[in-house]
Amino acid sequence: MKEDGKNGNNRKNESHGKNPSHHSHSSQPSDLTERVLTPCGDYRTLLGFQKAEVVYDITFRFVHKFLSGRGDRTVDQMVQAARSGKKNILEGSKAAPTSTEMELKLTNVARASLEELLDDYQDFLRVRELPVWDKNSKEALYVRKLGRKTPQTYEYYREFVETRPPEVVANIALCLIHQANYLIDRQLLRLEADFIKNGGLRERMTRIRLQYRNGRPSSHKPHEFHRAHNQSEHP
Repeated sequence: MKEDGKNGNNRKNESHGKNPSHHSHSSQPSDLTERVLTPCGDYRTLLGFQKAEVVYDITFRFVHKFLSGRGDRTVDQMVQAARSGKKNILEGSKAAPTSTEMELKLTNVARASLEELLDDYQDFLRVRELPVWDKNSKEALYVRKLGRKTPQTYEYYREFVETRPPEVVANIALCLIHQANYLIDRQLLRLEADFIKNGGLRERMTRIRLQYRNGRPSSHKPHEFHRAHNQSEHP
């Protein structure tokens, strides 16, 4: 017997309909305000990463121009320290959704690498009896002014790096490393606070699962520290 359009529509609705209780239960995940994998921002928007990348670009040019060809092992050491400062921020950012602990660890490695690089530049100036700029000198203030431009790129410093003597380039690098370290220190404090408050992945999974089974949405919202990291403040 051929069904009319109305009855056919009713039959179709009945065959695809769901038990109200099932429908209510299955809608819960979309109602949760906390997610198992926390969101992470684009690491390239982090001002700390941008400065670390500029430091790498300056260091690569500095060592090959002023240290290369003298059998100085410092060339490889400085390039690797600069690279580590940049790459570990990147890796930490990418690890953020699954492991706040790993993000903390890698970001701290980046901080330690930049501190090592800072010491290398200071050694370069000290053993050659070259001056280190006072933080309130006109030269340092000018570099800090450039450091407020966003996004930070090597192009702001290219002319100085490629035309000035080594003591000037080394001091520019020192200023930028101090700025990068300041931003990374702030980032680490935020990550620590977030970990203390919300725990790691396993705790988050347990909390969300219990809330889902109890039929109520989470009262916690995912952290947005990566967006907060993108600060334009400098020491």
